Amino acid sequence: MTGHTILTCALTGNLTRPDQTPHLPITPAQIIDAALEAAEAGAAIVHIHVRDPETGAPSSELGLYRQVVEALRRENPALILNLTTGPGARFVPSEKDPRVAGEGTTLTHPEARVAHVVALKPDICTLDLNTMNSGAQVVINTPGHVRRMAALIRAAGVLPEIELFDSGDIALMHDLLADGTLQGPVLCSFVMGVRYGFQPLPESVLYARGRLPHDAQFTAIGTGRSAFPMVAQSYLAGGHVRVGLEDGVYLSRGILAPGNAALVLKARRIVEDLGGTLASAEQARIDLRLPRLEPELKSSEMPGET
Repeated sequence: MTGHTILTCALTGNLTRPDQTPHLPITPAQIIDAALEAAEAGAAIVHIHVRDPETGAPSSELGLYRQVVEALRRENPALILNLTTGPGARFVPSEKDPRVAGEGTTLTHPEARVAHVVALKPDICTLDLNTMNSGAQVVINTPGHVRRMAALIRAAGVLPEIELFDSGDIALMHDLLADGTLQGPVLCSFVMGVRYGFQPLPESVLYARGRLPHDAQFTAIGTGRSAFPMVAQSYLAGGHVRVGLEDGVYLSRGILAPGNAALVLKARRIVEDLGGTLASAEQARIDLRLPRLEPELKSSEMPGET
């Protein structure tokens, strides 16, 4: 681990519903504003999903991602952008024939799941290794699909953040490192609190940490009521931290967070009260071996033709 604690803010996610909180950013403009506010509060990385501006439903529309990414690169070029590739793995068997996809299935080709990453080349994108029960549904990430996605991510020059939901995912990660699909040092996240995966306990964090390569960096992510306890646990275990309306909508018991920035400020206070210091986006780029981006010129700043 580095000596700096990197805070990621997961702005909207795929599963948080608008009816759970009126403060969930939906439109590109809302997501952009939420990202900039989170950065001002102390986030070095923003983790980005996009949503249909009309319905609030999760979306994989390239044009929506392009609006968000281009605006953030223009407004805050130091901010590290992390795009999801998680959507597109969910399978719901139909009642009549479980071999046939039922309503709610999103399972699609690996190439489609990373098309926005290939096109926009963010700093980081997630790469989920889990095949698991998720509520009454199933998430499927076969080793073959993961390898196809990883190859495209690498060709795009993007750093994958390896999402680990249970111990078997760590075993798969080691196989992917051994065969060259992934290259170290790896950046990992332990997703804690999904019902049938890692449970949000100190023992879970320490076990997962102990199974990583020696040069890996990690974040323990808590979902729901475990979001802030996992901020403290991840920091104490030598990891980075993450919060955001994707992970939990409450600032404290019974009190909805007014936005992502409020969650970042509370996480920042936890880290600082424990003796830590958050990395700036510039420092996080150094620690993660990411290139420094030059700011894009605004239209009013473009040089004239000669």
